[in-house]
Amino acid sequence: MPKIHLYDNIISPMITEKSTNLSELNKVVFKINKKANKISIKKNIEKIFKVNVIKVNIINKQNRTKTTRGKKVKVQGYKKAIVTLKKGQNIDLTTGI
Repeated sequence: MPKIHLYDNIISPMITEKSTNLSELNKVVFKINKKANKISIKKNIEKIFKVNVIKVNIINKQNRTKTTRGKKVKVQGYKKAIVTLKKGQNIDLTTGI
């Protein structure tokens, strides 16, 4: 199995209403690679953002079909990680890395 680079595991942060509400609880949501696991996500977040990660929860969204204007459209599935940070730490997603 080929090694995944540090920045290849984390695709992008997810900025939605729900993830904004989770930020009050020191949680940040990221869209991640389908082959990534909890241990690699924890190590990568700690190295990139220099924060302490307490817990990582992973949610796997399956492919689905959606009807748009009478046509069936396939919606691609993805994997997301909810990362819980140590109290008092945060990740500012508005600035670049």
